Amino acid sequence: MTTTLPSPIRVGLIGGGGIATFHITGYREHADTITIGAVADAVPATAEARGGELGVPSFTDYREMLERADIDAVDICLPHHLHCDAIVAAARAGKHVLCEKPLCLTPEEAADVETAVREAGVTLMCAHNQLFMPAVAKAKELIDGGALGTVYEVRTTDSFRNEFDPSNMGWRAHASTSGGGELIDTGYHPSYLLMHLAGGVPVSATAMLSTHRLGFMEGEDSAQCLFRFDNGAVGQLVTSWAYEPAAGTERFSVVGELGALTSDGTTLRWDLHDADGRPTTSETVTFDEVDTFSAEIAAFGACLRDGTRPIHTEREGLAVLGMILAAYEGARTGTIAPVRTADRAVSV
Repeated sequence: MTTTLPSPIRVGLIGGGGIATFHITGYREHADTITIGAVADAVPATAEARGGELGVPSFTDYREMLERADIDAVDICLPHHLHCDAIVAAARAGKHVLCEKPLCLTPEEAADVETAVREAGVTLMCAHNQLFMPAVAKAKELIDGGALGTVYEVRTTDSFRNEFDPSNMGWRAHASTSGGGELIDTGYHPSYLLMHLAGGVPVSATAMLSTHRLGFMEGEDSAQCLFRFDNGAVGQLVTSWAYEPAAGTERFSVVGELGALTSDGTTLRWDLHDADGRPTTSETVTFDEVDTFSAEIAAFGACLRDGTRPIHTEREGLAVLGMILAAYEGARTGTIAPVRTADRAVSV
């Protein structure tokens, strides 16, 4: 779909609670490029409050918003199980899409999302905000530039003590609405980061799932996963809502034939050597912290304005879903499971 978009681009916010607050800050900071033009939330009080806060029309049915509001795109900030229907409806209405993770929950939903976006010709960007961390961007630059040579191993960690309890966990406590447990929620972040740094298509996975502390959940509160990619790289992932990681645990690290890099999320260190193992470079850089949600919103606006490809589209988003579903299958069966929803032709 080729259209000339107005300036600023007008976005309909679908879902006004929780994570939407962080997105709204991004729109305010980049209002000259992209702005919220309407909001929809199934809870009338939330819809009205967000509409009043933003000074835009509010709706309790996003389908009505798609029909009536003057918008060019949508930003989906709904519970996991509602993402697929909203993406499909927005695409069929000719609206570009920014969607929080995960894009959907099953291979069948993945097929629906892929078909709707392709047939409509709209742009879909995954809200993978951690890709906008400066340390991640620099690491990816080094890897893609060949500094590490062939990538052998990638590791990611995203763990913290979450104070969820039965009174405040809501839809996340139920597998039917969350899609599983912690792995498909917070664990989605280290999964897409792992794939991004590995630079290949995920092909197989296994996992060990645990419930250490949040026993009222239907799903796991912690996961350790292994993934293999089509370029030979192997990824290790640790994620949890039950505990803080041990001191010194890396946020991410990459080892290749010519060296390694490691980061705590703010500082990035890389140590390189030649083909004979002789050290050549050792450097450490500390980056200023950035609002990754704001950077994500700016990137979405730039992609729509310039007609460029988002850093992660539905292709990468569905490949990450495939990783996680395979990890769940591997944990359930005690096997190494194939990644069934990844498109083997995708370039990541």
